[in-house]
Amino acid sequence: MDLVRDLPLDQLLLGDCVTLMRMLPPASVHCVFADPPYNLQLRGELRRPDDSLVDGVDEDWDRFADFPAYDAFTREWLGECRRLLRKDGTLWVIGAYHNIFRIGAILQDMGFWVLNDVIWRKSNPMPNFRGRRFTNAHETLIWAARQRDSRHRFNYQAMKALNDEIQMRSDWFLPLCTGPERLRNQHGLKLHPTQKPEALLHRVLLASTAPGEIVLDPFAGTGTTAVVAKRLHRHFIGIERHPAYVEAAWGRIRATERASEGAVATMPTRRDVPRVPFGSLVERGLVPPGTQLFDRQRRVSAVVAADGSIAAGAVRGSIHQVGAAVQNAPSCNGWTFWHIEQDGTLVPIDRLRGEPAA
Repeated sequence: MDLVRDLPLDQLLLGDCVTLMRMLPPASVHCVFADPPYNLQLRGELRRPDDSLVDGVDEDWDRFADFPAYDAFTREWLGECRRLLRKDGTLWVIGAYHNIFRIGAILQDMGFWVLNDVIWRKSNPMPNFRGRRFTNAHETLIWAARQRDSRHRFNYQAMKALNDEIQMRSDWFLPLCTGPERLRNQHGLKLHPTQKPEALLHRVLLASTAPGEIVLDPFAGTGTTAVVAKRLHRHFIGIERHPAYVEAAWGRIRATERASEGAVATMPTRRDVPRVPFGSLVERGLVPPGTQLFDRQRRVSAVVAADGSIAAGAVRGSIHQVGAAVQNAPSCNGWTFWHIEQDGTLVPIDRLRGEPAA
């Protein structure tokens, strides 16, 4: 089998996901989003009381006869995803109670490191037609790093900004894909039974990728991942085995416009900030020796020494050590604890790291 050395960026590939992933080079993608078959145990859940199928569902939708067959397939595609992910890459898998617990156990067995499970709570869930159990109003996303020591990307500040400056939680309240966004066939029925809303993928990609990075979707469906990736200036590789879905996906992709480059820039995270020793600020004249530092409430102060250490009374050490000591705390981030006075206003010394020399 030929190995594709040049990645098929911004392309949808028609065929079996495992076969096509085996043709791609290792450590070549930054992120995977996977929406695999749900392995439904009871097809009756997809039928109305009159035994008619729910719109968009057909008998070929979920093709696995038993758990062993589904588990074997899961190991195959997860194994290829892990091979294709870069060392610091992450994987997102979405599913329901039929399959997500099996997938979670398998990916942990394979060496993935679970970062979060995210609950997508649907604001407009499909009703339970037979009335024999609770309405299933959520799906679960597993977010996992390739391995335990991966330095995974998390755009914390972007998620906080998206959530009105409140930390983003792991329960997401978003509607199902409806209205003009929902693709339908010539009979007016849903083209794909589990088409995901673009809002969900927007949050996933914004949280865990950067512009220019590569996102792989091995179950591309009608192209939601590709559409959002294009809009956010991420590269995509999609794989889908149904020709009708691929055709519909290309229509959506062609109709999608990229946002301006400035619009896709996100607030930097701590990982993006260069590691600068406090002493370099002293050397560059941004915080000259003798400068007084304060906490935010001016309750404590310290004096900067020529070697980059600071002294608060009899306590002397790094900005972190002295910050912890004056608070009687086990640790302290001195960059955010200590402030410098500029034009009568206290400014965290963290802001000085990116400034040019005085």
